[in-house]
Amino acid sequence: MRATVGDQLVQHGRVVGQHDKVGEIVEVLGQEGNPPYRVRFEDGHEGLCSPGPDTEIRHKGMPQPQSS
Repeated sequence: MRATVGDQLVQHGRVVGQHDKVGEIVEVLGQEGNPPYRVRFEDGHEGLCSPGPDTEIRHKGMPQPQSS
């Protein structure tokens, strides 16, 4: 998983009814775009993330999926 500053990190909900958590990558701490990442989430909180299998990176400039 590789990312750059400005990409979105999306943590998908793990149980029914749990919403996805979306944040913007504000710092890449690993080498060559690898984790960990400092992420600022929509509610204003920041934290370090080492993404797992329930996480995706949405690169800036790519079309965003449509909500249904």
